[in-house]
Amino acid sequence: MALLVDRIGELVTNDPTTGEGPLGLIRDAAVVVTDGRVAWVGPRTRAQPCDDVLDVSGAAVIPGFVESHSHLVFAGDRAEEFAARMAGEPYAAGGIRTTLAATRHATDRDLTANLIRLSDEYRRQGTTTLEVKSGYGQTVRDEERSVRIASAHTDEATLLAAHVVPPEFEGRADDYVRLVVEEMIPAAAPSARWIDVFCERGAFDVDQSRAVLLAGKQAGLGVRVHANQLTAGGGVRLGVELGAASVDHCVHLTDADVAALAGSDTVATLLPSADFSTRGPYPDARRLLDAGVTVALGADCNPGTSYTTSLPLVVALAVRELRMTPAESLWSATAGGARALRLDDVGHLGIGARADLAVLDAPSYLHLAYRPGVPLVRDVLKDGRRG
Repeated sequence: MALLVDRIGELVTNDPTTGEGPLGLIRDAAVVVTDGRVAWVGPRTRAQPCDDVLDVSGAAVIPGFVESHSHLVFAGDRAEEFAARMAGEPYAAGGIRTTLAATRHATDRDLTANLIRLSDEYRRQGTTTLEVKSGYGQTVRDEERSVRIASAHTDEATLLAAHVVPPEFEGRADDYVRLVVEEMIPAAAPSARWIDVFCERGAFDVDQSRAVLLAGKQAGLGVRVHANQLTAGGGVRLGVELGAASVDHCVHLTDADVAALAGSDTVATLLPSADFSTRGPYPDARRLLDAGVTVALGADCNPGTSYTTSLPLVVALAVRELRMTPAESLWSATAGGARALRLDDVGHLGIGARADLAVLDAPSYLHLAYRPGVPLVRDVLKDGRRG
């Protein structure tokens, strides 16, 4: 059965071969969906009749957002920590330990229910592809079950056992890294696609991070890195060295970091909602883009430093605070996120792509940044199905 998405006022395809500019814009457009894939896009006057029709009445349609950085397997919240930070207390990586205790005591059912709740929030705001990390268990049992729970709801599950050093290993980071390498990775790898590490002051140094990432690679996992959020450390160049799909945060970068990214296929994933929530400095997106680095945007949903599931908010923050254009921001939150996950059939609406799209209650994608905080996503299709 074919579906015709008709009377699209402005269609963002992210496919320059099918439309205008880098976003591949087509006005007065239509999309034909067959078997969950895009079968045709173009001016609506040229569309063939289909079995079913979704008339969007002149609305803008964009590819579904691709969230390449989220932490959804957790219990509890850290609202009091947020309030203290807003009152002037600085952010440090150790706050994760509050969530660690709550997550260890939660049941699988509780963790699953919370993941589903947050995934549904993402979907209502137009996100159709979602990466989910572990990292709030930090025992062999809890990391294995966290990745297993994530993998039941996404193909993009990430093992982030090396998030921080847990309390029982205080002062013994090398011993904890040994546990991650020798026991956690073998236990969790069958359910994961990615390995990740927080290479940062207060978490893991470059040598410790390299050991974790190499063990993950040997287990068949792709590499991702939390890097250079709080300091200009060696995480970005480590990620490039190991062929990481993405290095994430990228707030404090040296010229060597930018050059390394520009000379690689590693994506710089920027997470401005985390910087907003921690009152930290924002990354210099213009510096990266002007150097030719591929940039993605993510919401970094987590209970401590970015408790939001809104990619539209992130798009608006990127335009206002990162000096990205509306077109660059939308591309980075869709096609850029796909690049960060090394996926070629999401983040765009070219022929053969998954029919993952969002219908906006607006005439143009520009309204995502123009009307920040307004719930503009009125309909979502995932694999050509609504809801």
